[in-house]
Amino acid sequence: TLALVIHELATNSLKYGALSAETGTLDVSGTTDDSQINIVWTERGGPTVEAPSRPPGYGTKMLARSLSGQFGGSITYDWSAEGVIVVLTIKSEKLAD
Repeated sequence: TLALVIHELATNSLKYGALSAETGTLDVSGTTDDSQINIVWTERGGPTVEAPSRPPGYGTKMLARSLSGQFGGSITYDWSAEGVIVVLTIKSEKLAD
């Protein structure tokens, strides 16, 4: 499931985000504590970012359902003009299942 989430984020970045531009960069980092894991996906240097104006599509819904259903977590987006920042939150105990 986590591979599908990362694949969806990478596909969107290649089509619309930082990885669609020669100057674009992607940084993936993470932190953990006793109860949760946070994965931060930061895109910079791509096209100007705008928050979606349409209802969420299949991929966005799949990400949210996968993270909440399988991992007891969540996904948040920061649609800054410089590039999107996505934070995946996963309960540590669910990742070990």
